[in-house]
Amino acid sequence: MARRRLTREESREQTRERLLTAAAELFAERGVNGASVEQIAERAGYSRGAFYGNFEDKHELVVALLTRRTLAERAELSALREHPEPFTALRAWHRDRAEHLTEWLALRTELMLYALRNPEIRPRVAEGEAIARDAHTRGIAHAFAERGRTPPADPAFLALIVHALGDGLLIQRLLFPDEIGDEVVADAAELLIRGWLGTATPTQDPTAQDPTAQDPTARDRTDQD
Repeated sequence: MARRRLTREESREQTRERLLTAAAELFAERGVNGASVEQIAERAGYSRGAFYGNFEDKHELVVALLTRRTLAERAELSALREHPEPFTALRAWHRDRAEHLTEWLALRTELMLYALRNPEIRPRVAEGEAIARDAHTRGIAHAFAERGRTPPADPAFLALIVHALGDGLLIQRLLFPDEIGDEVVADAAELLIRGWLGTATPTQDPTAQDPTAQDPTARDRTDQD
């Protein structure tokens, strides 16, 4: 059966995707500044002209790569929200990411450094971080509301702690792979939430509706009360 020919728009999108994938690989290997336009095009299987037919320069490509990563993270977290057992899904997600932790963390670090040196793209990086923090916030808020407890602080602040801790733990996991397991982030988040729940005071109106009750991501299945 003959393959359907791509439309011009489909072909252009395919070219962009291949260039972005090649750039992500090279940035992880050599850094943003260490990867040239020629190397990115060659890795993708295209010419220098194909690169400039899709991106004005490497800076524009970095912005597009950040946008793609943000959309991918939003899709992954949406899938976790729909899972009937979100903590189980979260653990599986961390196990999958652990298989490519070196490349994932290298690219993440390079993009963070690029944002540090180019303040105008920091909002792009912040958008991706906000998606992850919002997911944590919803989960923590629901865990307390479900048990009729008052959080010891704003759930958004507690989510910030969990999210920031995750970054540090992933670095430790990379440095000490024989000592630290793939699920260290999920284990740490569970431990923190258990501790906060254990010291929380009952809410004045435990029958009040939880505004996040319809969000499955927030379902905390780690507490055995």
